[in-house]
Amino acid sequence: MSRPEVVAGLPAPAKGEDTGTNAAARADEAPDTAATDAEADFEADFEGEERAADWTDDDDWTTEALALLRALRAPHRRNRAKQVGFAVYCTLLILVIWGGIPSLGLFLQASMGADYTGHGPDLLAAMPSGIAAVGLATVLLAVRDGLWRGPVVPPRATTDWLLAHPVRPRPVLRPWFWLSCGLALFPGLVFAVGGMVTLGLTVRVGLPAALGWCLVGAACLPLLGVCAGLLVQRSPRAATWVRRLTPYVTVLILALAAQSALAVAGHPVHWLERVELWSGPWGWAGIAALAPTPAAVPGGWVAAALLVVPTVVCLVLADRAASTVSLPLLRERARTAAGVLAALRTVELRAARLAVSSASGSGRQFRVRLPVPRQAWLIVFWRDALSLLRAPARLGRAVLLTVPAQLCAVLAHGTRGGLSWAVTAVALIFGYLAVAQLLEPARIETDDVRRASWSPFPFAGLMLRHAVVPVVLGVVLAAAGSAVVMSAGGGAEAWLAPVAVPALVAAGLVNACRGAARRDLMYRSSQVAGGGSGLAVFAAWYAAGPAVAVPVLAVPFSGALRSGSLVSFGQAAVVGLMLAVVLLQWAWSRAGKLPAQARPGHVGQL
Repeated sequence: MSRPEVVAGLPAPAKGEDTGTNAAARADEAPDTAATDAEADFEADFEGEERAADWTDDDDWTTEALALLRALRAPHRRNRAKQVGFAVYCTLLILVIWGGIPSLGLFLQASMGADYTGHGPDLLAAMPSGIAAVGLATVLLAVRDGLWRGPVVPPRATTDWLLAHPVRPRPVLRPWFWLSCGLALFPGLVFAVGGMVTLGLTVRVGLPAALGWCLVGAACLPLLGVCAGLLVQRSPRAATWVRRLTPYVTVLILALAAQSALAVAGHPVHWLERVELWSGPWGWAGIAALAPTPAAVPGGWVAAALLVVPTVVCLVLADRAASTVSLPLLRERARTAAGVLAALRTVELRAARLAVSSASGSGRQFRVRLPVPRQAWLIVFWRDALSLLRAPARLGRAVLLTVPAQLCAVLAHGTRGGLSWAVTAVALIFGYLAVAQLLEPARIETDDVRRASWSPFPFAGLMLRHAVVPVVLGVVLAAAGSAVVMSAGGGAEAWLAPVAVPALVAAGLVNACRGAARRDLMYRSSQVAGGGSGLAVFAAWYAAGPAVAVPVLAVPFSGALRSGSLVSFGQAAVVGLMLAVVLLQWAWSRAGKLPAQARPGHVGQL
């Protein structure tokens, strides 16, 4: 391949006598060979196969190509720098307003005699298992990102055009790896500063020592996660192992979170915490964070060294491996990332989630058969049950999300006042997320109402029938969790969990029937002194079901959990059933409008 084919308009290099003119002359002398090579290159690129570079050092135009691109992209780069600078300014402003100023106020109050050390023992009890859970979740999110995107994902223009020319991939791909490292490091810095403030107020630890020890884990864990994500991006075998181990790691994270909550409640298991702290980088970060506190674990400097040294080694190895990602894979990931970003910009969150699941291989189907019912009215329930059985990941997520819901309900039983209401609301949110996993058949119907053409029922009636299987499965899961709580010594209020299921399923059905995204709400809302309220109005419309169900249920359920009386239990049950009826009526009304909105020529509200 000759150098004039590299980048149109590039000047000839000063080195050597083998210029583009000589190469063009050689191509004129052998037109048949050049045509054959061009056809072969086109076919290889069309099939997505990676070809070995057939160019020498004399054909290397990497430096000249990147210099030309920098010159051509200078106006765009200046505009992009302004956008990035504005985003950084807004982020820092939010952190200062919502984090820096309140923290400064707390320290001023502490200097004037306010005592926050009463929360210190609970914090120290929660830190070993809690930090291990957060660290393991950080690594899991990083490696899951490598399944569909990865740390090395240049824009589509770079993958489709620039890397197809004879340029060295390392100068092109390496900056994107380090950009991913910087983006991953920023949340770690924020968490380190938050840990410094929390330890300084509750444990009275020196701020420089607290920041330094917290920064060890908060900086190393995200960087290790980025390196692991690059390994998953490059290796299909590593990606397969990540898919297999994700459910088990998720269960382990929830178990660590539950153990942290039990430790706060006064039931720590010290020997198990020691095992967790030394089990890996997620535990070493906890040892480092505990080092300046009274609950320090022996070996803090060893844990810090075990974090820092492997992180440096992994970064060096990943820096070398960043340029070895195959071009077909980069093209595929760049297209997926562009599609997800476009969906997010248009506030199509479901489209973005489906794109990520499809690219990461999370939507695998299993061939499961159920006997076909003889009665026609059972066919909808048969289809819903079959679709959930063929996607067991959704059932697994529903089971996993039921655990924190029950745990938060247990914690709400032992709290008082506004804290009890807040913990009950968190329990209801987890419960909603659990039953929402079972409503995927209803969401698939509303994605394209033409899919419901097989049904003899009106579309609104069909959507109400889609709520039956989630209610039954949700009640079974909630009853199983309540039975576990009762066997562990809980009271009769544990049976409130099944009572909340119909209302939460109805709330999910309201969301499933919302129709096309009402982006006009973000621009038609009134302007207030602090800015427009459009985003809040859109969020209220987007999450209308749970936004109504959770506050309404939280008040009576919180009272029933605190009192434990039969009267309060009955009141909570009546409120839950009445709310379920109201939400189902709302979902029926929304669903009835969807077929008309999907007709050709229909114009939605603008």
